[in-house]
Amino acid sequence: MARGNSSAASAPPIPDSPRASESPAPSGIQGDLELELMGLANALYNLGTTVVNDLTKEKDKPGGAGKQVGHRVNDVIGHLATLDDMSQHVRTMVPMQALVEIDNSRNPVMLTKERLERAATENQFMNGKIHAIDAYRQHLDEVLCQTYPELAQYLLEGSTAQSPAPEQSAPPSSERLDQTMSNGVVGAM
Repeated sequence: MARGNSSAASAPPIPDSPRASESPAPSGIQGDLELELMGLANALYNLGTTVVNDLTKEKDKPGGAGKQVGHRVNDVIGHLATLDDMSQHVRTMVPMQALVEIDNSRNPVMLTKERLERAATENQFMNGKIHAIDAYRQHLDEVLCQTYPELAQYLLEGSTAQSPAPEQSAPPSSERLDQTMSNGVVGAM
């Protein structure tokens, strides 16, 4: 499925040309796509070197081979057309931000690293909030027990048992809520 020039494949690479990866391409459509992208990179490199070489030479000489730019442009267009055809079969979604990072000449791995660091920071911040709320709840329970001794058995019930994680805590039972409301302490819950 990948277009390639068989004569270019057998020739040794130019020292500054894009080098093939050390690892083999994956199998299936992903591998074909990777090989086609490598072919496009090589075609773009060849186009660039041809343009630079043609700028340094004189105009076409009579009887000469002519400039190769048109042929190189057609190679690039051929690779782009093949990639467009292959894109119909690829279902992998790439985040737009990763493409923007590549366009801005930044490594998209840095984007992933920054997002992971941000998530870790937000996680630590949220854990701090949870710890502060737990400490406040314990202090509030102690003060409520001192102020309203009749609530002590209900407030200490949660303190003596191992308290579940905040997102797993069960709502107060209706019996407990009714007793609390009959004591006139609605805001304590």
